[in-house]
Amino acid sequence: MAVLEGQVALVSGAGRGFGRAIAERLAGEGARVALLSRSGRELEEVAAAIRAHGGEALCVECDVTDRASIEGAVKAAEEGLGPIDVLVNNAGIPGPFGPIWEVDPEEWWRAQAIHIRAPMLFLHAALPGMIARGRGRVVCVSAIASRMVAPNLSAYCTGKIAQNRLVAEAAAELAGTGVAIFAIDPGFVFTQLARDTMESPEAQKYLGGMVERLRAASGDPAAQGDLARCAQRVLDLVSGRYDALSGGYYELPDDLDAALAAAQAEE
Repeated sequence: MAVLEGQVALVSGAGRGFGRAIAERLAGEGARVALLSRSGRELEEVAAAIRAHGGEALCVECDVTDRASIEGAVKAAEEGLGPIDVLVNNAGIPGPFGPIWEVDPEEWWRAQAIHIRAPMLFLHAALPGMIARGRGRVVCVSAIASRMVAPNLSAYCTGKIAQNRLVAEAAAELAGTGVAIFAIDPGFVFTQLARDTMESPEAQKYLGGMVERLRAASGDPAAQGDLARCAQRVLDLVSGRYDALSGGYYELPDDLDAALAAAQAEE
């Protein structure tokens, strides 16, 4: 029996990159998947790929910074597919780039609407149903930047460390409810987000080393390997096997079985 047979998963930012890989992996394990993004065309491509392999997918255009849009998307997913068992918050934005005293404060704050407001809104919309049913799993796609001090990347680093803390706070509040929540670093892949960074004049000015690494990765087929590894990591976490690790942030090299054994030894 497939790991997620009979379950419903909602994935934001599902039109491309990590979100698409995650959605297709969950669908491959039996989940009925609600695909969220602002781009309906991209979502239809993902849905077609899922359906071609016998899966079920629902496309929902959504602005992840807007409360009504998220609440409407969750409602549409539940009406179209059933109660949500798995929530993956994946939407992200790389910029703005530059020193804090030079970046546009409004642009910097708009980035936090995606990094912080969006997962908060998704949790607010999806958790009540999960708690009422006594089961559910959430994964927030954070980044290794959450534990770094990276000059000229303050919006991204601040947003990602805030995501990790939001996950930890939610896990503490969810204790005993049957709902688990995790944060992950997805790894490194040359996605559209990476291309946007590489082509940004501000990134070229302030993050030359990063831009060069992105340029090198853009032509390296091996650089796409983390797509599958990230999708597998999400599947592992939402399988239920690692619920005791709820609240944690994990990177791809992290050994979940070792972390689980350590957590169980402390009980």
